[in-house]
Amino acid sequence: MEDVYRRYFDALPGYVSVQDRAHRLLSVNQRFAEDFGAEAGGLCYRVYKHGTVPCAKCPVGDTFRDGEPRTREEILRRRDGTEMRVLIRTSPVRDASGAIVSVVKTATDITEIKRLQLRCRTLFEEVPCYISVQDRNRRILEANRRFRDDFGDALEGHCYEVYKHRTEPCLMCPVSMTFEDGESHVSEEIVTARDGRHINVLVYTAAIRDPNGEITSVMEMSTNITELRRLESQLASLGLVVGSISHGIKGLLNGLNGGIYLVETGFGKDDSERVRRGWEMVRRNIERIRSMVLNVLYYAKDRELQREAIDPGALARDVIEVLSRRAVDLGVTLEARVEEALAPLDADPRALHSLLVNLVENSLDACRTDAARPDHHVSLDVHRDGDDVLFEVVDNGIGMDQETRERAFSAFFSSKGTEGTGLGLFVAQKIAAAHGGTITIDSTLHVGTRFRVRIPPVKPAASSLPPGDPPG
Repeated sequence: MEDVYRRYFDALPGYVSVQDRAHRLLSVNQRFAEDFGAEAGGLCYRVYKHGTVPCAKCPVGDTFRDGEPRTREEILRRRDGTEMRVLIRTSPVRDASGAIVSVVKTATDITEIKRLQLRCRTLFEEVPCYISVQDRNRRILEANRRFRDDFGDALEGHCYEVYKHRTEPCLMCPVSMTFEDGESHVSEEIVTARDGRHINVLVYTAAIRDPNGEITSVMEMSTNITELRRLESQLASLGLVVGSISHGIKGLLNGLNGGIYLVETGFGKDDSERVRRGWEMVRRNIERIRSMVLNVLYYAKDRELQREAIDPGALARDVIEVLSRRAVDLGVTLEARVEEALAPLDADPRALHSLLVNLVENSLDACRTDAARPDHHVSLDVHRDGDDVLFEVVDNGIGMDQETRERAFSAFFSSKGTEGTGLGLFVAQKIAAAHGGTITIDSTLHVGTRFRVRIPPVKPAASSLPPGDPPG
């Protein structure tokens, strides 16, 4: 019978040894003896670790100490010098009284499995797209290197906080949809890297299931398509602009017709007040059409700045005068507050005029869409800040959340629905950049917005308005 048990013992897969408290090998199976050249009586840490003292964390010693089985991974070295990774399991052997007299230790070669895991991990880490694994609460459980480089080490953070800067989940979340139906979903998103860059991504999701088929997490794979978006045809972009503003132009033309009617009937009735109101309507709508056309031109082509010495205060007052009638119609108080004795500014007056008109119009629209307070106010402040001239447009309108602030200067992004072209703030940023200046936004939802336009007095090296998308 002992011979039968010995044959069974030798035939066991993997490496099997029986050890005492002193780590002596009491018995080893045939495969163990062949690969490690060990015989009974040898010390385990000398046989396959080539050490001189017992291992600091020995699973055999732990099992002798508390009688509990142990499982751990180790690296062993065969007698031919090759290393192998094994999964070790220990189990106590007790005598009739229940005392532990020895420990059985089995070691299964998992070298190929670990190599495959390493290859999969390398593929996961180095694949040229963003990969994250998320749970049902949108917490990020795992992320690859490309994701960590651009969005930071955001494990346990919520996806909508990490790269959308939102305080709550997105309404149309592909990860949520995959959790609900188990299907893969596709969407296009704009996310924000930790350095502030806006990145267009094409998102795919896939369910990760446990052995019972239950969805435990969802993998989200996002491909950066920012350059593809930037390389879209200018002609196609202009086609989008024309389509998006056609409704607005139609409304402005109707306004012109209304103004012309008032002028003509006013002359016929010798009613000067009627003529004045009609002409004011015509002038206002012509100015808005001019603003739309200039926005398209600024977007479509290079335009060299036509610099001259201008009075910043006079420019601000003219902008307020142009938009004063619209402010009255909206019930918004509009004013210019100009520092005394401002020195002339070397700039393109038409370009800066368009920039300021766009910002003030944006503030007026923010007040128009805010029904939470009865009185609204927009101011255009002009003053020196060091050597620079600072134009500040301040309103107490609807304000912006962080996602809107981050996308505000993107081409074709508009928070006004079908009423906006998505070019106003985009063009304003291009004009400021062409002058070597900047525009920043300080805004709080339901509180208001402050645009700061900083224009330096020194002419920058590049003084033309660049075409295409704004810098990332």
